[in-house]
Amino acid sequence: MSTVTVSAFIEAQDVDVWRLLTDLPARAGWLSAVGAVDVLTPGPFGPGTAWCETRVRPDGAAEPEEFVVVEAAAPTRLVLSSRGAGADYRITWRLRTVERRRRGCTEVTVEQEAAPTAPYGRVLALILGGLAARAVEGALRRDLADLAAAVTPAPTAEAA
Repeated sequence: MSTVTVSAFIEAQDVDVWRLLTDLPARAGWLSAVGAVDVLTPGPFGPGTAWCETRVRPDGAAEPEEFVVVEAAAPTRLVLSSRGAGADYRITWRLRTVERRRRGCTEVTVEQEAAPTAPYGRVLALILGGLAARAVEGALRRDLADLAAAVTPAPTAEAA
């Protein structure tokens, strides 16, 4: 199993970060790598909620990814699962309120674990492990930057 973890401080309250992170219809509007989101289950967001988002790869090709909520503990922890070609993924988002610059902000940590499910997945993990981990880290950092940009309030004239 391989694991990649990244963190960022977002100048917003945890409840606001959580609200945006779990607003599935809004995802394509703030995630730069997502072109479309199709919610697959009716009802409120929680364990069992499923959706498919179409991600645009660096080469410009579109790739659908299906996610299912495993755990949703608002506003501190969100665990998702996703089946990939040759591997199963578990993505854990952790939100923690911290004091920074004399006001509250949220430390957001996202961790992706990949477990090969097919023999070729194990071979690819051995051959491309470091390269794949760097690509995943870059994608997670981009998603965190997109989240921060979307939820951080614009500076006011008073703050300048």
